[in-house]
Amino acid sequence: QVQLVESGGGLVHAGGSLRLSCAASGSIFSIDAMGWYRQAPGNQRELVARITRGGSTNYADFVKGRFTISRDNAKNTVYLQMNSLKPEDTAVYYCNLGSGSRDYWGKGTLVTVSS
Repeated sequence: QVQLVESGGGLVHAGGSLRLSCAASGSIFSIDAMGWYRQAPGNQRELVARITRGGSTNYADFVKGRFTISRDNAKNTVYLQMNSLKPEDTAVYYCNLGSGSRDYWGKGTLVTVSS
């Protein structure tokens, strides 16, 4: 069993910053990639950023230049530094871990950006 615990969400004014963290624990044999997805009310869950075990990253176009994903392999932790936040970034942010054919999800952390 794998557990993902997110932290760092909250309320911030437009233009502000937040840093999300996601710590993975449990029976982790190997991690292929970790990433962040988000889901706003009425919308589908969408990829925000992803980082592979080797450190390769990819970002959704709507966060390029504003968000940075990083990971600490020793701690099985992934981070999302979010700068220049916009009201449209308001959503529940979910941590994802891919291991082989399995996907694991955290419970999500709410990010609210006020205008």
